[in-house]
Amino acid sequence: MNQPLESYQDEIYLNGLSGARPVLPADLSALEDLARARLAPEAYGYIAGGAGTGDAIRENAAAFRRWRIVPRMLTDVSNPTFASTVLGTKLTAPMLLAPIGVLRVAHPDGELAVARVAGSLGVPMITSTAASFPMEDVAAANGDGQRWYQLYWPKDPGVAASFLARAKAAGFSVLVVTLDTRMLGWRPRDLDNAYLPFLRGLGVQNYLTDPAFTAGLAEPVADNETAAILRWSQIFGNPSLTWQDLPFLRERWDGPIVLKGIQAVADAQRAVDAGMDGIVVSNHGGRQVDGGIGALDALPPIVAAVGSRTTVLFDSGVRGGADMIKALALGARAVLIGRPYAYGLGLAGEDGVRHVLRALRADFELTMRLAGCASLDDLSPATLTRLP
Repeated sequence: MNQPLESYQDEIYLNGLSGARPVLPADLSALEDLARARLAPEAYGYIAGGAGTGDAIRENAAAFRRWRIVPRMLTDVSNPTFASTVLGTKLTAPMLLAPIGVLRVAHPDGELAVARVAGSLGVPMITSTAASFPMEDVAAANGDGQRWYQLYWPKDPGVAASFLARAKAAGFSVLVVTLDTRMLGWRPRDLDNAYLPFLRGLGVQNYLTDPAFTAGLAEPVADNETAAILRWSQIFGNPSLTWQDLPFLRERWDGPIVLKGIQAVADAQRAVDAGMDGIVVSNHGGRQVDGGIGALDALPPIVAAVGSRTTVLFDSGVRGGADMIKALALGARAVLIGRPYAYGLGLAGEDGVRHVLRALRADFELTMRLAGCASLDDLSPATLTRLP
C-alpha cells in the first residue's frame, strides 16, 4: 500500500491504452446494485440487509449527505502524507477493514482472500469472531499484516477467555468488542429467504475449533455437527452483560481494547471511565436497530465529549473517499470499511477486494488534495459545512 498516491488512477488510464478495464466500477457506491444482480439472493441479502425497514441504513447515507466539503485553494498539496499511528498500528491511509463475518457466503475463500489482500496492501484487518475460517487460518493468510480481533462476547466465559488467548497467540494486536449485537436484529431480507448461515455451519468455525467450546459437547463436532451448532445458538451473544463485566477483558488481554457500537455520549464517557483504549462510533451498518441514529450524526458530540481522552474510530456508511474525509474532519482517527470490500469479494474474489481498497485510497487521497489538505492535521470541522 506504499505506491505513489496517484498510482492506481494512473495505472487504470495507462492500462486503458491497451483496452484493459478495471475489474469493478471505480464508483464504489455502484457495487451494491452489481452485487444484487450477480450474487445468490441469500448471499446478497445477508451482506446488504439491515434491521427492520432499513431506515437506519438510509439514515447513515443521509447523515453523510448533510455534511459538505468546503475546498480551500492555494494550499501546497505537492508533497502530501496521510500516514498515522492508531493504537500502535501504523496506517498508510486512515482506514481499516471492518469485521464482517461469514464471508464464505460471498466467495469460497472468504476471510482468507480478504486477509491475503489486506496483508499485501498494508491495510489492517479486523477479523470477526463469526469468521467462516478459524482465526489461526485467517492470521496465517494475513502473513506479516497488521490485524485486530473482534469479539462477539459469548455467554460461556470459558469460551470467551479461550477466544482471547487464541487471538493473542495468533498475532492479533488490538481487541475490538462489539456491544450492539446482544442478539441478532430483525433482518427481513434474511427472514424472507429463511436463511441464517450459522445454522448451516457457516460463521461458527471459531467455535467448532475451540477447545473450551468442544469440551462442552457430548460428542465430537465431526460426529454431530447439528448438536454443536445448537450449542453455538445457546451461547452466541450475551444480553446480560453490563459495564461491570469489562474487567474480565482487561484481565485477559494485555493490548488495547476498543468498544464498538457506541452511539450515545453517556456510553462513550463510561467507556473512557472504564479504562478502555478506544471506541468505534457505529450502528453496525444499520443492521441492528431500525430507526436508529445515523452513525455520522452520533460522531461530533461523542468527539466533543471524549475525543481528547480516547481514540475515536468511525464505522457505518462509508462508501467513498469523501465519506472518509467527512468522518475524519468530524474527529475520527480512522474509519472502518465494511460492505464495499464484501461486495468486491463476492464479485471478483481477491481482485475485487484489491480493487476496492486501492480505489478507495486513491479517491480519498485525491479528494484530500483537491480540498486543499496535505495531511490529516489539515482536517477539522471547519473543512465542512452542514446543510440546513
